[in-house]
Amino acid sequence: MLTSSDETDLLLPLIRGIVDSAQLTEFLQRLRRRTEAEHVSIVLRKGEGQHGGIKDFHAGQDLRTDLRGSDPFAMHALERIHYDRLRPGRVYSVGEFVDHDPVFRAERMAKMARLGITDERVVRLPPIDGTDAWLILARARPCEAADSAMLSSLAPYVEATLRSYVQLEDHRVRASVSTQGLARSATAWIIFDAEARLLAMDPRLDAWIRTNIGYAPRVGERLRDLGIQAERDLAAAAALFTSAAAPAPRAVLLHEHPRLEALLTATTDMPEPSMLALCRLPNARTPASVERLSKVFDLPPREAELAIALNEGFSIAEAAERMGLTVETARNYSKRLYTKLGVRGCPNWSVLSATAWQ
Repeated sequence: MLTSSDETDLLLPLIRGIVDSAQLTEFLQRLRRRTEAEHVSIVLRKGEGQHGGIKDFHAGQDLRTDLRGSDPFAMHALERIHYDRLRPGRVYSVGEFVDHDPVFRAERMAKMARLGITDERVVRLPPIDGTDAWLILARARPCEAADSAMLSSLAPYVEATLRSYVQLEDHRVRASVSTQGLARSATAWIIFDAEARLLAMDPRLDAWIRTNIGYAPRVGERLRDLGIQAERDLAAAAALFTSAAAPAPRAVLLHEHPRLEALLTATTDMPEPSMLALCRLPNARTPASVERLSKVFDLPPREAELAIALNEGFSIAEAAERMGLTVETARNYSKRLYTKLGVRGCPNWSVLSATAWQ
């Protein structure tokens, strides 16, 4: 049974481990002290079988590292594939699932003895979104009934924590990939509520507004210094895009000099109805930008340079002047670009040249 002291000493760091994996280690360290074990760990495996990716949080002796150092060929003795046969929620002695194979049992006991381990207890947790998990305790002396009772009592709490942890890690990966993708395509975002008040903003866009418009946007307030028409457009659009019958996405000019355009649309999977604004930020081209675009689409460097200039909003005449070309030459380049890249209008340039951005 978990005492009130256990709830404070063990469960609080366990719950905090949802957002800070260091707290999972703190929980394991306290559990190790509580049970006087040599090793306590939470093992996560994403994927099936022996080829699944392993993440091991542990306190005390690092059995996997110690065994790898003493006998690189003996790692199979600790591989968690053997734990797949366990019924979730029940605490097992390791002997229960190796007794059927006396040779393997003897080998494993000998290897663990070299590490100073006599007995182990393990509980498998219910699968979590394609991830398997085990809570393991290993001791230099035989385990007691109190050790099994402790693991059994903790298992539901560990499962609930790991479920949130695994889902949060998945969201972190998706968010990181989305952030990098938006940055590569020079796209930034703003989230507004139904009253066009700021809910959240891409840090890159926040920095752009501070530098180019001269004020710091604040959550809970409307954007200002955009001009009367832009502020009215945002207010009207926010009411529409947060309604039950949101319209199709629409473009709006947020600021004219320097120019800031946005595509407005309704958000999805948000706690409350809100409006998303996707904004294009200027991105400086570099030799590396031209080289990447040239390699991806098999373009001559000058054609790649022209594609980037057109993406930046320059006309063919303006791009020709910047590149030192005649207008006729630039026009011929653009015709070849339209054919090679399969585009039919200026809006497509932003998609095609996204790979070129730093």
